[in-house]
Amino acid sequence: MKLSVVIPCFNELATIESVIQSVQECGISPLEIIIVDDCSTDGTCEVLRTLESQVDRIIYHSHNQGKGAALRSGFRAVTGDIVIVQDADLEYDPQEFPIVIEPILNGKADVVYGSRFVGGEPHRVVYYWHMVGNRILTTLSNMLTNINLTDMETCYKAFRREIIQAVQIEENRFGFEPEITAKISRMECKIYEVGISYYGRTYKEGKKIGWKDGFRAIFCILKYNLRPQNKTQSLKVLTKNKDLTSIEK
Repeated sequence: MKLSVVIPCFNELATIESVIQSVQECGISPLEIIIVDDCSTDGTCEVLRTLESQVDRIIYHSHNQGKGAALRSGFRAVTGDIVIVQDADLEYDPQEFPIVIEPILNGKADVVYGSRFVGGEPHRVVYYWHMVGNRILTTLSNMLTNINLTDMETCYKAFRREIIQAVQIEENRFGFEPEITAKISRMECKIYEVGISYYGRTYKEGKKIGWKDGFRAIFCILKYNLRPQNKTQSLKVLTKNKDLTSIEK
C-alpha cells in the first residue's frame, strides 16, 4: 500500500519545511509526497526549490488560482493506492494519517473524513463564528447529500486513488470541499469519519479562508447537489475492471 500526500501551498514560508518533515515522519511507507505551490510570493517557492530532492514532486503554478486548483493539479499526479490532503500549515498533524486511512485499509471505506468535532483529541480554541459557520455549511450539505457528516469542511480527506481521479474538480478555491462531498455522495461511496485533533491558527498567523468563501460554499452546496447528474462516474463503473478492495496492507 502506498500513500500519496498532496500538499497545496500558498505563502506558507513559516511552516512549509516543518510540514514536509512532519509528513516524512508520519510512520507510513511507502510514501509519496506531492506539493503544489500556487504561485507563492513570500519566498515559499524559493525554499521549495531547495527541497525538491526531499519529496517526490513539486508542481509550480504560474499564477495564483486557489486551493481547489492546486488539489486538481496534485490529484492528477498521484500514483499511490490511497490519497490524502495535507494543508501546508500546522493546523493538522500528519501523525494521525494512520487513524484517517485505517477504515480504507480495513476494506470498510472508500473515502474517510477526519472530523474536528468528534472524538476526544485536543483542539485549539479559536474563532467561535468559524465553528458556527462550519456547522451550518455541514448541515446544509448533509440535507442535500443525505449523509450525516459532522465536518464537511475538514482538510483531512482520504480517498482511494481511483475515486478521486475519477472526479472532475471544477472549483478553484475553497469551494472544493462542498463540491467533492456532493460528487462522492453521488458515486455511492462508502464514507467514514474519524476523530482528529486540530491546531487552528489565527489570521495573524496566516489563516486565509474568510466570509466570502462561506457564501461561495453555500453556492457550491446548491450547485453541485441540485444540478443534473454530471460526468462523475459511479463507484459501480470504477469497480468493473478493478477491485477497489484489493489494496494490501
